[in-house]
Formats: sequence, C-alpha cells, structure tokens
Amino acid sequence: MNYLDVTSPAAHDADKLASAFGLHNHGLSHLHKVYWNLTTAALYEEIIFRSEARISHLGPVVVTTGKHTARAAADKFIVREHSTEKRVWWGEYNRPFSPQAFSTLLVRLQGYLQDRDVFVQDCHAGTDPEYRMPIRVITEKAWHSLFARNMFVKVRGTEQLKRHVPEFTVICAPSFLASPMIDGTRTETFVIINFAERLALIGGSSYGGEIKKTIFTVLNFLLPLENVLPMHCSANVGPGGDTALFFGLSGTGKTTLSADPTRHLIGDDEHGWSENGIFNFEDGCYAKVIRLSPEAEPQIHACTRRFGTILENVVLDPISRRLDLNDDMLTENTRGAYPLDYIENYMPEKMAGHPRNVIFLTCDATGTMPPIARLSPDQAIYHFISGYTSKIAGTEIGLGVEPEITFSTCFGGPFMVHHPYTYAEMLKARLMRHGVRCWLVNTGWTGGPFGIGKRISIQYTRALLNAALGGRLEEVRYHKDPVFGFEVPDTCEGVPDRILDPAASWPSREDYFRKYNALAARFIENFKLMQAGCPAGIVEAGPKRLEVATV
Repeated sequence: MNYLDVTSPAAHDADKLASAFGLHNHGLSHLHKVYWNLTTAALYEEIIFRSEARISHLGPVVVTTGKHTARAAADKFIVREHSTEKRVWWGEYNRPFSPQAFSTLLVRLQGYLQDRDVFVQDCHAGTDPEYRMPIRVITEKAWHSLFARNMFVKVRGTEQLKRHVPEFTVICAPSFLASPMIDGTRTETFVIINFAERLALIGGSSYGGEIKKTIFTVLNFLLPLENVLPMHCSANVGPGGDTALFFGLSGTGKTTLSADPTRHLIGDDEHGWSENGIFNFEDGCYAKVIRLSPEAEPQIHACTRRFGTILENVVLDPISRRLDLNDDMLTENTRGAYPLDYIENYMPEKMAGHPRNVIFLTCDATGTMPPIARLSPDQAIYHFISGYTSKIAGTEIGLGVEPEITFSTCFGGPFMVHHPYTYAEMLKARLMRHGVRCWLVNTGWTGGPFGIGKRISIQYTRALLNAALGGRLEEVRYHKDPVFGFEVPDTCEGVPDRILDPAASWPSREDYFRKYNALAARFIENFKLMQAGCPAGIVEAGPKRLEVATV
C-alpha cells in the first residue's frame, strides 16, 4: 500500500543508511520509496503505520501470515544452469527451474514493484569473518525487513553500510503471485534460487521462515565448495569450553534443548564447521512458541515479552493485547523471531572450537526408540544421512494432527543441495579427526506410539543430555540394542530405568518388537534411496530386522 499524500514515520531518514550499490543493480527502478537499513524502532513505526501488525503486551510485534503458516516446501526451485547442473542433487527437494522462466518471472516482479515502497536490509550470513557472506534482503513489507534484521548478522557503522555490496540477494514480495501457466511454477507461491545470478525470489507467501531458509539453502550449496560443512543444528558451549551440536528437524527440541541456562548458546538453528571450529550463520533465533511455559523453557518464553521480537500467528487478545501461547487456532507452528542476545547466556562471538559431542535429535512417534543411545562413527553417519523423525503438525503445509514419520536427509533434507554423502563424508572426517562422541536422543513417545503412549518428559531428556555432555554416561553400563546395534545406557541418575528400556514400558514386548521391526524396515527402505554413492560400511551400520518370536 502506498501513501502518496501522507509522509510515513521514517520517510525523511529512508536513505541515510543507503549503500552506494543501489537497487538499480537488481533491475529495480521507478520505485516509490526505498527504506534502507532502518533500525528496529523505525521499523516498528513503519509496521504500525502500514497496519501490518499489532503490538502485544510488553512490546513484541504480532503478525499473521495468511494462508501460509509454514514453509511451502513443494514450491521451492533451483535454476538449472552451468554452475548447478552437475553439482545439485536434483529430485524432491531440488526441483529444476529454467533460466528463461526465471528471467520472465523476474521481469514481472520488477514491474510489480514499480511505484511501490520497498525495504532493504544489508546484512551478513555467517559470523566467522573468513567465511562471512554479504547479503541483501529486499522486502515489500516492513515486518519482513525487521525479520531479516533480527535473523542475520548486522552490519555495524554507517560507512560499512554505504560500502556494502551483496554477494547474494533475496527479493520477497508476498503480494506478488505467480501464474503457473505463464511462469512454470507449481502454484501462485514460489521460492526460486538462481546461483548464477546470485538472486532468490519469494512470492505468494508471507511466512518469514522462507527468507531464513532461502539463505540457509544458499549456504548449503556454496560452503562445501570452501571445505565448510553447513549444518542444520543448534550449538552451545559448556563451562569447560566443550562445544555440543544438536541436529534435528522442527519439533524435535533443537532450540529448546540448546537454550540451556548452564551453557552458553552459540546459536539455535544453522551453523558451519570449518577448520577453525563452529560458527553461527545467523544473529537471531526462530523458535516455535506454541505452549511455551516459563517453567520448562524460561529463556525462550521471556523473549515473547520483549520489544523487538516478531511473533508469527500467535493468538492475541484484541483488548488486553496479551498473548495466548496455548492457542493453536491459526496454526500449531507459531513462531518467535528475536535477536540472539535476548538469550541471557548467549555467546557474543557466536563462534567456538570443535565439538566434543554431537547429538542427533529424533521425535519418534512409534514409541520404540530409546531416549538416548551412543553411536559409533559409522552409525552416526547412517543416522545423519537417514535423518529420521516425525513431522509435527504445522511445520509444513498439509500436515494433520497426527505426527507423520519422515526421513529428512542430514536432518534438513529440504535445504541440502548436494548429494547427502557430500555432507556426510565431511562430517565423518571431522568426527574422526576430533574424537567426537555421538548420541541419538529420542524426544518423542514412550510407553506406546502416538495416541497410546506419552511424550518423553523434557526433564528426563535434559537429565540424559546433561549426563552425556558432562561425561557421566561414560561411567555406566550399556547394552547393545537388538535392532539398531547402538549402545543404550542401563542407568542414568534422575531418569527411571523403565524410560531407558522402552520395551519395558509397553504392555506387550511382542507388540513392541513388532513395531520396532516395522520401523527398522522403514529405515532400510529409505536408505536404498541414498545407498548409491555411500560406502558399504555405512549401509552395514543400519538396523537389522529380528524374528519377533525369538526376542
């Protein structure tokens, strides 16, 4: 919406922090007004002026994202050209798009933005100066500009902003809809990445996560070419300087478990592992906030009461402006985007040394996997490539109430651009070189599958993680799991033995192993999709089905 006769709050300061590398370099011309690198307070004023959101109790911005309350994973494409033709793992997650169709869509988008206001945030992706990538996020809405400002690494200083030249640019225009017949898209919604042009286009969706994950996808393609392993994981550091990585898809507890008051948070979602160690790709957190409690997750809960936080699709009382974090009327996938420094014990450098422990988080809806298991290096790579979990309602379009078993390669399949073993080989080399201990942690169900059993208590999960990270699980006895072959501890202080032995919590051991066998079969069938290109030792590290009658 343009306000031709009314001056917006930041209009007089719109170009004070403008880069000399202007928007004409992106083919954008005849724009109404360009708002460059506005601060959080200035963006608040523009957001309210344009009626894009409401202000909730104690200050967060509350937005609704319309029909898209999650990623439109099926609408993401990569332009197939000389730099991607031989490198990209084409398939379900990496759908090809022609350069000609991209050019046509870009021209139409450029025309759409004429005579409209746009907002620009010049930032960096990556906190390690050696691998930091200058980026630019151009948005139609002010709140998306604040989202980019929260999530990515800010450029400090007027002179630095004026000299900023992006190496990759995202244009996000949610009100612009594609025409599948004309543009070759699947629907009116699109997320298209063009590595040759160093440009990504987003349209038809207001969901903020599309911006964040577009840049993550870009890094997943570019950084392995520089011998940096990009990872969909959170990371923290203990009092003794020991780094831990937490891999996991949305809903597995990656953000919650890494926000540990006894450890310093490096980041909650995306990191790189270089020869220097671990570094965050971002400067913010993007956490699920549905049913957050101040008792179980005090640090993240506190961020929902902070000025500068963006809350997506959280229900708000229109009179009192108080939040109802328990209400899933709009979506189960309610989100909060806030600066990393809102977490009290965050690590300002957002960088740390090589990890001592790597944790793979899985939300097992079958209720058969143990709450924690110790993995050999080959087992770790098998589970990394498999990426088993259950999709929780709301994290992607089309999911119902019941969790859906899924295998997401490298615990982030939609964002992996190379063949899975490209990332797995890099991970294994680092695990072996630095003597890293690997764990599989189940944050899903126990005592039976979804609908019969119950979700493992977060208190038990934290007790197991604290024991693993603190080295106390090195002092207990283990038994070999009969299906997956990994080692399961017999005891852990603060955790009932029946939790550690999931078969014991089922009414029937025969039913338990029948279900466990069925899960093993799913693993075996899924891995056949990635088996080509993987060494035989990795395949052998997978599960072996049992004769239930002999258990």
